[in-house]
Amino acid sequence: MAAVTIRNLPEETHRALKLRAAKHGRSTEAEIREILEEATRPKDRLKIGSELAAFGRRHGGLDLEPRRDQTPAEPADFE
Repeated sequence: MAAVTIRNLPEETHRALKLRAAKHGRSTEAEIREILEEATRPKDRLKIGSELAAFGRRHGGLDLEPRRDQTPAEPADFE
């Protein structure tokens, strides 16, 4: 897992982060992770798979009958 070091963080910012973390009942490090997660991956972001599934439902769906080719594969020739 990646690690990030933040240099030259103002003392008042660090203090505010510590207070915010305490308010949420977590460590300062966990609070910073949560802030970064919310900033980069908002809960209301568009999820393409979910959007495609919803599109299919809106338009009546699609019935597929997948059939696997049962023909045996030819062995590889490495010569």
